[in-house]
Amino acid sequence: MLKPTRLLDLALNVVFAAAIAWVATRFAYSTFPAISMLAGASLLPVAGIEAALGFVIKARIADERIGDGLHDLHPINVARAVALAKASLQVGSLAAGVWLGFLLWVFPQRGTLTAAAADSPGAVVGLLAGSALVAAALWLEYCCRAPDDPTDESATT
Repeated sequence: MLKPTRLLDLALNVVFAAAIAWVATRFAYSTFPAISMLAGASLLPVAGIEAALGFVIKARIADERIGDGLHDLHPINVARAVALAKASLQVGSLAAGVWLGFLLWVFPQRGTLTAAAADSPGAVVGLLAGSALVAAALWLEYCCRAPDDPTDESATT
């Protein structure tokens, strides 16, 4: 049986990715290209799509419109949505960790390095976009639960 993603696992992803990104930024920042706001925001459309998909699936499950009929949501598509959510949780938490590690090195350097000051807003947007993807994927994962799932194990354990 597939279990809900544990928040501890996601937190460990963030910490691991942040540590590696901090080290990489510390030693190779001068070789990095400029960070634009668009680079940081690249995960936001995916987060929006997943959040919307969660609402659609939740409504179909509530209306008992799961099946192989013409206007029903096929169960395999729900399983695919769960797989998408699980993958997005990994991508989002690792991306948030990378942006966090980058920011932990760049943010204190803003006063002395103009490049660091210019890169900070894009990195903040990246951190927020990674976090938004994690939130949307958690929502999608939650919405894909079968109505008779036991509720004693929540996503927070």
